[in-house]
Amino acid sequence: MQLFALIAVTMCAFAANSILARAGVFTFEMEPLLFAGVRLASGAAMLAVLVLMRGGWARVSRARVITASTLLLYLVPFSIAYLTLPSGVGALILFGIVQITMFGGSYLAGTQPNARQWVGMAVAMAGLGWLLWPTESMTLDVMGVVFMVVSGFGWGVFSMRGRGSQDPLGDMALSFALCAPVALVLMLIGTGWSLGGLICAVLSGAVMSGLGYALWYRVLPQVAATTSAVAQLSVPVIAIVAGAILLNETITLDVVVASAVVLGGIAVSVLKRA
Repeated sequence: MQLFALIAVTMCAFAANSILARAGVFTFEMEPLLFAGVRLASGAAMLAVLVLMRGGWARVSRARVITASTLLLYLVPFSIAYLTLPSGVGALILFGIVQITMFGGSYLAGTQPNARQWVGMAVAMAGLGWLLWPTESMTLDVMGVVFMVVSGFGWGVFSMRGRGSQDPLGDMALSFALCAPVALVLMLIGTGWSLGGLICAVLSGAVMSGLGYALWYRVLPQVAATTSAVAQLSVPVIAIVAGAILLNETITLDVVVASAVVLGGIAVSVLKRA
C-alpha cells in the first residue's frame, strides 16, 4: 500500500509540471524563458542538496554534457508550448512523442519490435493525429504543438541516454547542474516577473522535478517494468482532469477519445504479454 501511494504521488508530481507551467506562463503571464530558467535553477538547487546529503557527485564527461543538452531541449520548449496549449492536451502530446521517440531509438539501436509493438505505436500515432486534427470544438495552435513535439523528443532522448544508469539521481543532478549557467542567462533575459509565476516555477523545479525525480528513481527498482509503464500512462489523464478542475480547461469528446487511443496504443506496445 505504501509503495502504491509513493507511485501515485510521483505520477501526480509529473502531471503537476504541466499544470504549473500552464498556470505560470498563461495565467500569471510569466515569460516562458524566465519560467524555464527559474524551474531549471530550482531543480538544480534541490537535486544538489539531495546529492550532497548522500555524498559524491557524478563525474563530468562529454557524454554527460550532451545528455544535459537534451534536458534543455525538453525543458525550454515545454514552457513555450504552454503559452497556447491546454495543460492536459500538452501532457498527452508530450507523453506520446516521448514514447514514439524511445520506440524509434530502440529500433535504430538494433532492437527489432514485434508485430504487436508496431501495431501499438501505429495506433498511438493515429491517436495523436486525431488529437491534432482541427475540429469545430478545438483547433490547437500549430507553434504550440511544434514546441511540445520538440520537447517530447528532447525528453525521449534524455530518457534513452539515462537508461541503464548506475546512478540515476547523480546523473539527473549533474544534468541540472550543467544547465545552471543557461538557467541564469534565461532569468537575466526573461521578463514578466510575477509572484504567482515565480511560485509555480519554483514548485515545478524544486518539488515536482527535483523531489519528484528523486522519489521516482527510489521507487523504480521496487516495481516491475510493466507496473512502471502502466503507472506512467496515468500522467496525461491526471493532467487533463487537474487542468479542468484547477484551470477551468474544457474536456472535449475529441480529447477523451484521442487520449484513450494514444494511451491504449502505447500500452499495447510497451507492456509485455502475460
